[in-house]
Order: sequence, then structure tokens, then C-alpha cells
Amino acid sequence: MKVAIVAESFFPEMNGVTHSLLKILQHLDARGDEVLVIAPSTLENAPPSVEGAMVRRLPAVPLAGYRNIRVAMGGVMRVKNLLAEFDPDVVHLASPFVLGWRAVRAAAALGIPSVAVYQTDVPGYTARYGIPFLENWAWQRVRQIHCAATKTLVPSSASLQKLQAHDVPRLELWRRGVDTERFHPNKRSAQFRLSVAPAGQRIIGYVGRLALEKQVEDLAVLAKIPGTQLVIVGDGPQREALESLIPEAHFPGFLGGDELAAAMASFDLFVHPGELETFCQTIQEAMASGVPVIATGRGGPVDLVDSSRTGWLYAPGNLSQLRDYTMDLMGDETKRAAFGTAAFHQVQGRSWQVVCEQLMNLYTQAIDEHPRLTASLRKSK
Repeated sequence: MKVAIVAESFFPEMNGVTHSLLKILQHLDARGDEVLVIAPSTLENAPPSVEGAMVRRLPAVPLAGYRNIRVAMGGVMRVKNLLAEFDPDVVHLASPFVLGWRAVRAAAALGIPSVAVYQTDVPGYTARYGIPFLENWAWQRVRQIHCAATKTLVPSSASLQKLQAHDVPRLELWRRGVDTERFHPNKRSAQFRLSVAPAGQRIIGYVGRLALEKQVEDLAVLAKIPGTQLVIVGDGPQREALESLIPEAHFPGFLGGDELAAAMASFDLFVHPGELETFCQTIQEAMASGVPVIATGRGGPVDLVDSSRTGWLYAPGNLSQLRDYTMDLMGDETKRAAFGTAAFHQVQGRSWQVVCEQLMNLYTQAIDEHPRLTASLRKSK
């Protein structure tokens, strides 16, 4: 198969979209498929190929206030020419919004089937960033993109329901995999625990981008629970503000690879307060590490956390409930261990191998359905 992947952001900028794309590229490379990635230019020198895929960069400018988030410039024709030259069997649109809007129109003009992967709640971000008047426009853009795509993949039941409510057709549920070899209870590190909790405190951990949409400031209610240490792993534009807001917390910065696996397995409890998560990969990684999870009862976490068995889901915005659930698990070692064991077993079998094979089948379906869809759209005009 020849696959073109169009991404709003890509390596070396690491985020949830990039992480899943790297896993997909590894799978495609192992299969011997030919892959082109089209992505915005980066601040640093980026390699011309990644995981066997050729990478073509488009000129980009930084998003206002966020130097590392870059928006690709240019029109549909530039993307159309790149796709025409590569001549793929299918176009994969990774979290499409700006570049993805050009790409879905370019693919349609060339008669190439496209699979759009809904992965970022851009309309939800507008309110969080203080521009709620743009929410309707953002939903209009999301609907335009996904209605133009041959097939749309969503990561959770909450995302499925949200797009259905906005009349987006041809939806399929496609979840994310987890590396159960890297993230495992046996990665627990006495050295890491000593470095962040030298008095032997139980560790409440968070891993993720330190940005407004993650609502990390909500974790301030957990900072002074006796006998515990709050550890906030990650980096982002809110880090300095969060360090001032929660001085009791330990901020080790961005961790990746084996360092991240050791940190995750060393937590006694994982907490994620974000209400705009379409999936929340770090929850799966914590569960694979044998760590119980407390998360907000909205969005992707609802599918992942089995409340009262693998962790707790608290009512969105109810920070006293978040604190109560945290104290419940921090004060009951037997319950905490039982929840962690149940979490570990729940994610076994969700390997990236399995998930990527599902994606290959969805690519094939899109290729098969595309001629019928195109004919149907022509008749309706």
C-alpha cells in the first residue's frame, strides 16, 4: 500500500498525535508499505525521513503565544501537487484542522480516498483559551473536513457521540494501543521514588502537556494531602505558572522512553484532570504500569477508567470529589493495590500491533467504499 499521512504537527514535536503516528509508521514500515508524511516545518533541523517514511515539510509560522506549535502556510494546490506526485492509495489525515482542511480538498480533487482521524477537540479549546466566540466556527470547520473525508475514525464513545451530534457521517471507532512491554509494573524504580519523595511519601502523579486545556491547576487541591507527594511530569507553556501555583509539587520536566516508563510505574496513583481529552493515552500507560487512575468523568477517560474497579471518575469540576477519591486510595493500601491489579489486566491485549492492523483494515474499507461514495455525492449535486 502507498499511504500519505498529513499531520498538523509531527516529530520532533512530541504530543499525542505524534506518538500515535510514530507507532503507525513503525507498523507500515514493518509491512513494507511506502509512506509519505506531509507536515509543517519545525524550529529545529528535522530529519528527511522518519521510521522509513519520507517527510515533506511545508513553510509554517508559530501559533501566537506558543512558539513550538506551528501552523502550515499555503494553499490547497501545494498539497495537491505533493499528493499527485506521490500518488497514494489512501490519505491519512491526522487530527486535521488547518493543513488537514487543505489536504482533504486536495485528496477529493484527485479522487483519492481519505481517512480523517479525529484526535483533538479544537472547538473545546476555544473556550479554555478565552475565545468562546470561535467555537461555532471551529465546529463548522471540523464538520466540513470530516464530511469531505471518506471515513472518520474516533478514539472514544464520547467523541463518537459528539461528532454524531454535529451530523458528521461515516464514523468508525478506532482506539489507541499501549506498549505493555515498556509500561509495566516491573519498571517501578526505587531510585525515582527516592529522588521525588525522599521522605518515603506515597506519590500522586500526572503526566502530560502543561497547557491550559489539560487543567493541571486543578491538581493544587491534592498538593497538601498528608503523607503524599504530588509529581507533575511534562513541559509546556504553563509550566512556570504551575510551579508558582503549586510550589509543593515536584516538576521533573519532560520524560520519555524508559525514564517515563520508570516514573509511571513508580507512582502510587495517577491523576488526570483534563475535560477535553478525546482519548487520553497516558491513562492507558498508567494502567499498563499497574497504577490506579482518577480522572474526570468526561470525554475519553470514561471509556478507559472502570470507576470503583480500576480507579475513580469524578464529576467534572468537582474538585472536592477529586480530593476525596484521592484520599480514599491513598489511605487504603489494599484497595489501591486491587485497583492497580485490575487496571493492569484491563489493558492487556491492547497492543499497537492489534490496533494498527485494525487501521489497515479501515484503510482498505475506505479504498473500497470511495468509488461508491464519490458516485453518491455526484448524484446528490
